[in-house]
Amino acid sequence: MTRDVIEALESEIARAVADGDEAFADILRERLAAMREGRPTGSLLRRLQPGELGQDADSQGREPPEGWVRPARPDPMTRVHKPAGRRSD
Repeated sequence: MTRDVIEALESEIARAVADGDEAFADILRERLAAMREGRPTGSLLRRLQPGELGQDADSQGREPPEGWVRPARPDPMTRVHKPAGRRSD
């Protein structure tokens, strides 16, 4: 392990902290500690935890809100559009 690699990782950590990306800085710190201890560093890819992508990202289906009632279906025998052509004012 060369000094250049450690310095490059430390500068990346400083840049991530300056940009406000604490999560990425923590990943880089763990990688740097692993390199110093001689452990394998592995990949930066990891499996996401449920809810990490945002609200309802881990749910498989969509549930309607409480109290929601499905609207009535329109009558197929009625006109569902305005007639084309000249409009009266």
